[in-house]
Amino acid sequence: MTVTVEPTKMTTPPPATATTYVQPKIKVENFDFFYGDAHVLHDITLDIPEQQVTALIGPSGCGKSTFVRSINRMNDIIPEAHGEGTIEIDGQNVYAPGTDPVELRRRVGMVFQKSNPFPKSIYENVAYGLRIGGVRGKRALNETVEKSLHRAALWDEVKDRLNESAFALSGGQQQRLCIARALAVDPEILLMDEPASALDPIATTKIEELIWELKANYTIVIVTHNMQQAARVSDRTAFFMLGKLVEFGDTNTIFMNPREKITEDYVTGRFG
Repeated sequence: MTVTVEPTKMTTPPPATATTYVQPKIKVENFDFFYGDAHVLHDITLDIPEQQVTALIGPSGCGKSTFVRSINRMNDIIPEAHGEGTIEIDGQNVYAPGTDPVELRRRVGMVFQKSNPFPKSIYENVAYGLRIGGVRGKRALNETVEKSLHRAALWDEVKDRLNESAFALSGGQQQRLCIARALAVDPEILLMDEPASALDPIATTKIEELIWELKANYTIVIVTHNMQQAARVSDRTAFFMLGKLVEFGDTNTIFMNPREKITEDYVTGRFG
């Protein structure tokens, strides 16, 4: 079955073309990653543009999630896991000695496949990172919580129930709450690992619309198994296979005129 790129109804500038130069926010060069002796990423090199959405696609186990978690060093918590090579954000290597992983993760927020709100109120979920960062003033907390919920397109739905448990929200609302929580600490980059895979079509549409709006202020990297979703929301797409980057380019090109036969087979459903 052929995947078609559906026309978007969202009012936004068109995706960058292959001839458009956009300053890379994230620059990856010759990056390898290992879980102990297992070599799971091989010589990854790509530039991720600023204030665009970059989708990572490929079959299960191809290294997409490992790669995206390498950007903010979330893999560091896994024993014997280590990266080799360079991942730079604004010219600074995140794997350089002396890099503070906590500060890195403030700059590079993360939204996971399964919504994971804390067992706290809606308000305290969003305020959590601010409190950890030392923000104590009630006015500052209130303003940032409201701003973050607005940015996550959730404020109008929860403004009268901020003290209720986050678990009282629907699955889609919980995922947007997790996005608001990530945005509250004012990151520059937002990583999303299959953020809509557990949601129904209506909630998925809201997440996709939100992603499209957020790229005006954030650099977004999204892992997805959904080809239509990648085609709808991303400016650029990277296709991974067996831990290697097969092809990377403008999303329309990847889906309509890919360079590699294996890419064409994957995006058209003849493989994987």
